Amino acid sequence: MTARSGFTTSPGEILVLIRSGRVRTRRELRDLTGLSRSTVALRVDRLVSAGYLRVVEQRRGGAGRPTEVLSFDETDKLVLAADLGATHARFALTDAGGRALAERAEDLDAAQDPDVVLKTVVRRFRDLLREAGRDRSEVVGVGVGLPAPVDFRTGRPVRPPILPGWHDVPVARTLADALGCPAFVDNDANLLGLGEVRERYPDVDGLLFVKVGTGIGAGVVLGGRPERGATGQGGDIGHVRLARPVDDARCRCGATGCLAAHASGAALARRLTERGIPAASSRDVVRLVGEGDPDAISLVRDAGRLLGEVLATAVALLNPTVVVIGGDLALTREHLLVGVREGLHERTVPALASSLAVVESRLGDRAGVHGARHLVVDQVFSAEAVDARLAPDP
Repeated sequence: MTARSGFTTSPGEILVLIRSGRVRTRRELRDLTGLSRSTVALRVDRLVSAGYLRVVEQRRGGAGRPTEVLSFDETDKLVLAADLGATHARFALTDAGGRALAERAEDLDAAQDPDVVLKTVVRRFRDLLREAGRDRSEVVGVGVGLPAPVDFRTGRPVRPPILPGWHDVPVARTLADALGCPAFVDNDANLLGLGEVRERYPDVDGLLFVKVGTGIGAGVVLGGRPERGATGQGGDIGHVRLARPVDDARCRCGATGCLAAHASGAALARRLTERGIPAASSRDVVRLVGEGDPDAISLVRDAGRLLGEVLATAVALLNPTVVVIGGDLALTREHLLVGVREGLHERTVPALASSLAVVESRLGDRAGVHGARHLVVDQVFSAEAVDARLAPDP
């Protein structure tokens, strides 16, 4: 029997429907897809036999046979996730449904030789597996966020200003070979935005996540999925040129006038140091703001206004529902957010501004590992990937 328009008869498509929550029973599958009873039974039984689905309960209505309720079997499918910033990292082991099994955060200089950093990542992942008492054979995939533009198709960074020496390094292939499972690599802001959307804003069609740390980057999530651009460099707003640069500071990309050279944590730390207030990193800026240092507070608010001015163009183009501010400088909370809102609203037409929420990240420094997990699950359990792993129909 032919499925209704928009659906295939493949087991992978059925798994996607059940994972999404759109259907929970065999009858709902028949009603939605138009597939015959026998075809649905065949597809579901294959998915159950392969370990993708399980029966979680039986609902009894009135008379007649009980109804099986189907669920994606996620507890025995593990995901390794890492969110690498410029100076620190978070590693997590979860099941496919998001239950945390082991996690750790540590300082890590990502600008080191890529081979050194990737060996550290592999060691940390193996440490998490040992800590949780789980086996590497249970891992269905690895997801990693990098503070760099990434060609998602190849899993390779593309000329990253913050990570010199990482251009075209086969990050995904290196991790896949070391851990024996598929590996996926994306820009960290994309994964931060994906984590926020899936965990906190599932009903939002358009979200813009802005990470303000050592550098500045943005992740655009539309319809629940990251928009990466043609070469993976979408959202690289840190290198948008300001109309009125604060000074002639040179950006890591070699240009002057970039937003990151004036409003990033590294830029603010430099300017504080020049004023005789020692600050080596964005975390030092946050600490000084927390201590009430007036120079640090003033610089953070000014940085927020510059960021808001740049975001006004992005808001006009994309019309998102939510702008989420994350990264180290988001820990200054209203000091940064007030500046962002001022700069954005001054340059945004009222019709757009009135429907826009500018908020601090609700997941904090865990947003990236949430996003990495969702990335892996989306890829490994897509209809195409599942159908490729299952044998053809009898």
